[in-house]
Amino acid sequence: MQLDVELKKNFKGFSLDVAFCLSSPRTGIFGPSGSGKSTIMNLLSGLESPDSGFIRLGKTVLFDAKAKINLKPDQRNIGVVFQHAHLFPHMSVKKNIFYGYKRVKPEYRRIDPDGLFNVLGITQLLSRNVATLSGGERQRIALARTVLSNPRLILMDEPLSALDEAHKFQIIPYLKNVFDNYGIPMIFISHSVLEMRMMTDEVLVVEKGRVRQRSAAEELVKKSWGSGLESYVNLIRLGEASLYKDLFLYQWGGNRLILTESGGSEENLFELDSRDILLFKRHPEATSARNLLECTVTNIYGSGNRVRVELGCGGESLIAQIVPESVRELGIEKGVMVVAAIKASAFKRIF
Repeated sequence: MQLDVELKKNFKGFSLDVAFCLSSPRTGIFGPSGSGKSTIMNLLSGLESPDSGFIRLGKTVLFDAKAKINLKPDQRNIGVVFQHAHLFPHMSVKKNIFYGYKRVKPEYRRIDPDGLFNVLGITQLLSRNVATLSGGERQRIALARTVLSNPRLILMDEPLSALDEAHKFQIIPYLKNVFDNYGIPMIFISHSVLEMRMMTDEVLVVEKGRVRQRSAAEELVKKSWGSGLESYVNLIRLGEASLYKDLFLYQWGGNRLILTESGGSEENLFELDSRDILLFKRHPEATSARNLLECTVTNIYGSGNRVRVELGCGGESLIAQIVPESVRELGIEKGVMVVAAIKASAFKRIF
C-alpha cells in the first residue's frame, strides 16, 4: 500500500494541517482525544471534505483540491470500522455481513466468506439477531462486513475503546488473524499505547491537528518515558507450553521460561511489568524466582528516580526498571552481563 496525504481542514476553534506518506500495512494514528485522529479518518474515507490538499491511494487520486477531484465514500473502496459497530438492527447477523458483499462485482470477490467466518470465529453467530450479541461479537461482525466488501484499505477508528479490558483482549487475536490472513492494509486509530503495540508496526503521533512524530510502535513507548507512563510493560509472545512439575515451560528465543499460567493456543501473549524483573551481577545462590536469564545490557535511559535497562537475552529483548542507586551498585553500563530474575507468577496472560 502507498498512501500519500496532504490535507488542511479548518473548524471553529480547531485546524488540521497534516502531510504524510504511508507504506506500512499496519499503521497507527495515536493521540489524545481532540487531537484530530478521527478527523483524519473522516477525510480519508470521504465522510468529510478537506479544505485543500490531496489524497492518493496507490495510483488512484481520491481527493485533489486543485484538480477538483473528490470521490464519494462508496467510490474510494475504503472500509471503515467505527468505535461502535453500527449494525443494522432490522437485519440478522448474516444479512448484516453480506450487505457490502452483495454490492461487489463477482469478479472482485477475492475473499471466501466461510474462510473469513472461521478466522473470526463467528460461524455460530450467523443466525442470531444482532440485539443478542455482546460488544466483542458486534465488532467482529462489523469487521466481517467490512472485509467482505473487499476494500483496498481498512480504517479502524477506536474499535476497542467501548470494550472492557477482558473483551478487548478477546477480540485482538481475531483482528490480527484477519489482517495476517488476508493482507488488507490497515490504519488503526487509538489513544491506547498498548493497542498500538499489539496492532501496529508504525505510528503517527498526532497532537493539536499536527503530526508531531513518526516511529515504530515500540519506540512510541520509549519516547513517552517520563510523560506519565509509570512503568514499561514487556509483551512476551510464546508458543505452546509443556508441563514442568506443577508449572508450565515455554521456549522464548534461546531461553526457557517457567510460568504459572498455561497458554491456551499455539500463539500466546503475556505481559511482564518491567518492575517485576530483578537484576543481579551473577547467579544468586538461592531465590524463589523460577527464571534466571543471562542477559547483556544494550541500553540505559532514565527519568527522575527511575532507570530503564534494556537487555538482550538469548536473541530476545527485555526492559527492566530499577533505581539509579541500583545502577551504581551493580555497575550497569552498556555491554555488561547481568542475570535477570523473574518469578513464574509475574507473567500475566493477555490472550
